[in-house]
Amino acid sequence: MAGIEEHRLSFGSAAQIYERARPSYPAEALTWAIGAPPARVVDLGAGTGQLSRVALAAGFEVVPVEPDPQMRAALARANPGVTPLAGAAEAIPLPDGSADAIVVGTAYHWFDPATAHPEMARVLRGGGVLAPLWNDRDTSLDWTRQLDAIVKTAAFHRERLDADLDFGPLFTPAERAEFRHTVRQTPQGLLDLVASRSWYLTAAPAEQERLLNAVRELCADHPDLAGRDSFELPYLTVAYRAVRR
Repeated sequence: MAGIEEHRLSFGSAAQIYERARPSYPAEALTWAIGAPPARVVDLGAGTGQLSRVALAAGFEVVPVEPDPQMRAALARANPGVTPLAGAAEAIPLPDGSADAIVVGTAYHWFDPATAHPEMARVLRGGGVLAPLWNDRDTSLDWTRQLDAIVKTAAFHRERLDADLDFGPLFTPAERAEFRHTVRQTPQGLLDLVASRSWYLTAAPAEQERLLNAVRELCADHPDLAGRDSFELPYLTVAYRAVRR
């Protein structure tokens, strides 16, 4: 089985799929987490920029930080004028106290907390905000529950952290909020979404094809999806916020 580091850095090989398949985040979740501009926001583990774009549209100054060079290249192509920096939560290439907020879009679970927490605290000014967010599948529908069951059969499926997060003594206790939204999706888009995940990217070809076939069968057979060119895929965005002491 592939190790954590291989999974963490697996996304670059599918950067273009990741860019078109991964969902955005609700603007209200970002506002709840970090407030309103003006502010300098660091997007850690920025990927291809899904959360960076929300922050840019809201008027923040955004500094994306991403370890994978292919993901950084895709982010730069999709966001003209934005230059993502090479780095990680454990080694942020920015001076002390240079950020008003740090946001993390569906990436915090790849961080090493022992190293990342003090490093994030170093970069934040006093009173700055750390805000990890996750886009989770909303399993309130029968077909999304079936999709979730398919995903969980993957050899290295990694659950989102469900317990209350503790960012250590340098931060206040975390607050938590949930935001529901939907993304217009297609059968091919659903396949792309699966193909953008680390547990797919690091799987053997036979396992990859098994997962894709299961999703194709779901789209072809489920009464809510069969014969439809597009449909709404519901998400539950879970946001946390803690303040740098």
